[in-house]
Amino acid sequence: MAISSKSFSVNIIEKVVVHAETWKDHWLPFTNLDLLVPPFDVGSFFCYKKPSHDTFATILDALKDSLSRALALYYPLAGEILWNATAGENQIHCNNRGVEFTHAVADVELKELNFYNPDESIEGKLMPKKLHGVLAIQVTELKCGGIVIGCMFDHRSADGFSANMFISSWAEITRSEQPSMLPSFKRSILNPRCPTTYSQSLNNVYSIFEPPTKPDHDNNNKNGDYSLVNRVYYIEGEQLNRVQVLVSENGRKRSKLEAFTSFLWKIIALSMEDLDKRNQVCSVALAVDGRSRLGQGDGEEKEKLMASHFGNVLSMPFGTRRSQELKEMSLSNIATEVHEFLQTAVGKDHFLDLIDWVEEHRSHPLVAIAFASTEMSVMISSGTRFHIMDKMDFGWGKVVFGSCHVPSGRSDCYVMTLPSPTKSDDWVVYLHLPKKQLNYIESHASHMFKPLNADYLRI
Repeated sequence: MAISSKSFSVNIIEKVVVHAETWKDHWLPFTNLDLLVPPFDVGSFFCYKKPSHDTFATILDALKDSLSRALALYYPLAGEILWNATAGENQIHCNNRGVEFTHAVADVELKELNFYNPDESIEGKLMPKKLHGVLAIQVTELKCGGIVIGCMFDHRSADGFSANMFISSWAEITRSEQPSMLPSFKRSILNPRCPTTYSQSLNNVYSIFEPPTKPDHDNNNKNGDYSLVNRVYYIEGEQLNRVQVLVSENGRKRSKLEAFTSFLWKIIALSMEDLDKRNQVCSVALAVDGRSRLGQGDGEEKEKLMASHFGNVLSMPFGTRRSQELKEMSLSNIATEVHEFLQTAVGKDHFLDLIDWVEEHRSHPLVAIAFASTEMSVMISSGTRFHIMDKMDFGWGKVVFGSCHVPSGRSDCYVMTLPSPTKSDDWVVYLHLPKKQLNYIESHASHMFKPLNADYLRI
């Protein structure tokens, strides 16, 4: 089967199902924090130069063998999400259905890949489509001998931290090493308190999901300039530092993530004002990982269990303003607002409250309020604090470039910041936003957002 485009084609050589080496058939319930994640897929991919030893066939066999052993540790990934009639809810059936493993060959060299436009180079070519189960994997050999490994996860089963934990363990097993961290699936560490108690302010962050009664707005228009597309940019550390100085004008130093969030929030608002969406609501949310926070103060064992917990441990605090307000606000004032809403979710009590809040609403589908309406909302997730690229060495060399990937069909706006693989102070930023707004960003903030190319990656 060939997938062709104006740039290159991909031939699917083989599809097999890889099963866990050992497993025990059972049902694994979702935690309360898992239930805050809607059913959608999210992916990641990793690019490597041509190995200096071993043939691709040898490498492929080693990857399948080590995957089977990795799935014995991460057995939910070899299962599927199904309705458990006994429990009366969806759960992960750890039945070893297996992971679909695709072997492909692409008629393109690594240096020729269009990293700036993953819709052209990654989507439907180097990233597998997950049709069944919880995880799908594709390993593609490039014309130059380079290798791309693409993984697509059901987000309900794993957040970015968990997905990276699995891939790094898979890499370690491929290198014939013991995994540096073993996953924990112990659900009791995220049990609600009895009796449940929580701050009523959570009702302003999450709610019961109710399907919209009117059609989606233009952001989800699949055919127009407001269709959502994927783009990847390179941001130099010098530009990040300048924005950080600007947002700290009030004498309170803000983090680079707060500075970047403020800059992006403002420029999206400016694009809305310029593109006949004047004075409309614009929200921005930040993903906060609760692992270290929930482990605080409960002893070393609890800290270790939380650090290795496999699943979702995220909260999504957000801020909401009208685009005209953001246009008139200074960057430092916007940064103060970002800092303030972020602070509501950085404590242990927030996550304990969140677990209890979900318990009282568990029978209903839940959603972050920022994404409950058809207004403009952007989710920003920071991958810059996870220095994981060196851990993705399968034995033939370090990652040249790695990134998340959002399927083109997803209708929510998403941004991921990643560390540069070449310079410690620089960032790579993945954006899944309306095309028209990305065009505006490129026109008005080209000093900040530079299209990613092979030169930045030293390929």
